[in-house]
Amino acid sequence: MKKYMYDFRVQQNRRLSTNYFVLDLECPEKLPEILPGQFAEVLVNNSASTYLRRPFSIYDVDYEMNTLKMLIKTVGNGTNSLSELKAGNILNVIFPLGNSFSLPDGNTVLLVGGGVGIAPMLYLTKFLKSKGTIVDVLIGGRTKDDILEPGLYSPYANVFIATDDGSLGEKGIVTQHSIFSGNAGYSRVYACGPDPMMKAVAGLAYSMGIPCEVSLENLMACGIGACLCCIVETDEGNKTTCVEGPVFDSRKLSGWH
Repeated sequence: MKKYMYDFRVQQNRRLSTNYFVLDLECPEKLPEILPGQFAEVLVNNSASTYLRRPFSIYDVDYEMNTLKMLIKTVGNGTNSLSELKAGNILNVIFPLGNSFSLPDGNTVLLVGGGVGIAPMLYLTKFLKSKGTIVDVLIGGRTKDDILEPGLYSPYANVFIATDDGSLGEKGIVTQHSIFSGNAGYSRVYACGPDPMMKAVAGLAYSMGIPCEVSLENLMACGIGACLCCIVETDEGNKTTCVEGPVFDSRKLSGWH
């Protein structure tokens, strides 16, 4: 797919909690096609220690309003600088990058997101729903403060929640949720979040004979496969996460099955 670089205008910087915020960005040109699972590289200004662009999943897309959203967690100087953006500020973005989630063979799927790893799942949920797919979404976090905007999924999916401390939904990590107590007839599982969580979800899916796609969150400095800092080992050799990913069939990742 063709890549674009535009100066987006910040419409809104919406604070969800102390650590999480959503940027609503308006494109100066008509948005191109964006597929669920693709990401963008953002140029961070006003941060002297941030030299490289930062990759973020595309949280949602509104073609009528010509906007896209990014769900971001504040973890360092770069994301802290982005958290201070105000309406009217300009943000340079390269997009859409990477590959995308694939359509399932059947009509019922499970999406699993942990913490800020839920970021690509909202757009994927809407996309799958538009194709007539029945979607279950399982959102996990340490506490209820890490369960990000679950209500946005309700019009498109059945929503399930797990928190480590039991402050919202079922108590425990996502793989302990009762949804995994039996094969619910899913034709595919999609996951994004910390590697240990995704490996555990992929393992469960594998044991039930269900294909699982995972969106990796490796460090991606260039986004075009040039710097080779995002290499991942697969059964087919080393691949760049930013170009040949970030979405991979978990069965092809070395050490994941």
